[in-house]
Amino acid sequence: MSRLNLLEETRYEKLPVTVYSDEQTASADVAKRIASLIISKQEKGEQAVLGLATGATPVKVYKELIRLHKEEGLSFANVVTFNLDEYYPMKPDADQSYVRFMNENLFNHIDIAAENINIPNGELAREDIEDFCLKYEQKISGFGGIDLQLLGIGRTGHIGFNEPGSAPNSGTRLVTLDDLTRRDASRDFGGVANVPTKAITMGIGTIFKAKEIILMAWNEKKASIVKKAVEGELSSDVPATFLQLSPNVEFILDTDAAVSLTRFDTPWLVKDCQWNDTTVTKAVIWLAKELNKPILKLTEDNYNNHGMAQLATERGPVYNINIQIFNKLQHTITGWPGGKPNADDSQRPERAEPAQKRVIIFSPHPDDDVISMGGTFIRLADQGHEVHVAYQTSGNTAVWDDDVLRFMEFNIDFAESRSEGASELRATYDEMRDFISKKLPNQTDPEEIRTVKKLIRKGEAIAGARFAGLSDDRIHFQDLPFYDRGKFQKNVSYEDDIVQTMELLQQVKPHQIFAAGDFADPHGTHKVCFNVIVEAMIRLRATESWTKDCWLWMYRGAWHEFETHEIEMAVPLSPQEVERKRLAIFKHQSQKDLPVFPGDDSREFWVRAEARTQETAKAYDQLGLAEYEAMEAFVKWKF
Repeated sequence: MSRLNLLEETRYEKLPVTVYSDEQTASADVAKRIASLIISKQEKGEQAVLGLATGATPVKVYKELIRLHKEEGLSFANVVTFNLDEYYPMKPDADQSYVRFMNENLFNHIDIAAENINIPNGELAREDIEDFCLKYEQKISGFGGIDLQLLGIGRTGHIGFNEPGSAPNSGTRLVTLDDLTRRDASRDFGGVANVPTKAITMGIGTIFKAKEIILMAWNEKKASIVKKAVEGELSSDVPATFLQLSPNVEFILDTDAAVSLTRFDTPWLVKDCQWNDTTVTKAVIWLAKELNKPILKLTEDNYNNHGMAQLATERGPVYNINIQIFNKLQHTITGWPGGKPNADDSQRPERAEPAQKRVIIFSPHPDDDVISMGGTFIRLADQGHEVHVAYQTSGNTAVWDDDVLRFMEFNIDFAESRSEGASELRATYDEMRDFISKKLPNQTDPEEIRTVKKLIRKGEAIAGARFAGLSDDRIHFQDLPFYDRGKFQKNVSYEDDIVQTMELLQQVKPHQIFAAGDFADPHGTHKVCFNVIVEAMIRLRATESWTKDCWLWMYRGAWHEFETHEIEMAVPLSPQEVERKRLAIFKHQSQKDLPVFPGDDSREFWVRAEARTQETAKAYDQLGLAEYEAMEAFVKWKF
């Protein structure tokens, strides 16, 4: 690509951005750049001063640096490090401390001198913090400043813990954490109530003094804030936008984190496109939404004035394009998610045959099935398909401790009412109550408590699946081992999870699989569960003929919905079906009112589920299609 074309393509971007195919490749390249800096400093007899970040973003960079040290002899003897931040208050040996994070993910595995490691002190008395921060700044200056500063970006746009409102010239200081930042950290602390409200952080002004700044961001959860930081106006509401003022900064992204940048999201605005069915569909729907017009009312002037003149010229007249996209969307709508028997299925999203299909709905947590696709679940059962549901994890992490005690008290009272003796139950209950009273934030529950929490979720899931129309023999609880194993091990194998999933698939031999494709899940459980299913199917496809006739549909809805141009099957719901879905969600009483991990959206799950399906229906309506009460959306996975 010529320099002129590159500048045109990136003209919306106000700072340098490099996009890699994946996080691993990007991390390896960043590690290589750090290694080159260290080696060049060694050759000059100088120290390399690194500013380091914590969190999930730099983990693979640190892993590669460890590999370079152990396998290629990279020495860190001349390296001095300054970490960006630390929670306050925070003991250095606490599970959530950044001291512990850095030791486990880097320092314990390389030859850096302990006296060259600098991390803000989370144990200071409040009155000593200001003096510490001043000396932290002075120490950085004493080493000649930071040579290379690594950054991540929070979803508030914070860098370090410089939250919205931070000044561009701010120094190291004590700050108050944004509510969204605390919610994002809630899983590490066993609930948002346990997340510290304060932190000590380098300031934006401190970061700016670095000779080189690399901000890294991975996955689609960061895409919207990356777009604001890269293309938005300077604003203290998004502190990362101040990096636009630095001549020494570069954003390193994977393709998922870059998807919302103009050159990837709406490329027709910055360059000539290679138009295909996907980009045409996306562009026409975008234009209709941009102008708030039905698709069939879009004009040639609309195309020409919004960067789509090339499309009008190549594939016009535009009314024909409009009709093509309108029909394409119309054909995604079906009241027969398992296929309509004895019907022409050439324009339908699902096959007509076999008329009664074997279906497995995989639910990562015990309520994702009814929350995300409860209406379709009920429709499939009503239409006579052999529907199975597989709850992939126990979901025990997301049950309040109070519920454990309540259920144990019920069991004790029930046992005593039948004169069956409850002494053992009461002894276990006393142990549980004692543990809970002393429980530390994010401390792993003992097996007895995890079992009660699992049984609470199991009972709710059975009630929900029965309400949807399933018999007990079609309700499967996989309780995949990775879910609990991850509480005790850092490097988790998924082999037994895959094998167990293969066994269930071989038992049912489904024509349809429904799986959660909502990877914005803040727990990461959805992505792991999806990968397990895909790997199981890939292995089975090598030997099992039935797999060639098995389609995998992805659903969303618990966290956010598919974009309209992505949807390949849209199942409309009547007001009565919306109510039935709501009642199925109500069976999950431990998740009602206030779940342990609500994510960004504080609304109850049934409320957010209804709102999202109504938004999907409204989007179709605004494009000029039929108006429905609600719609559940699906995308077909291509093996």
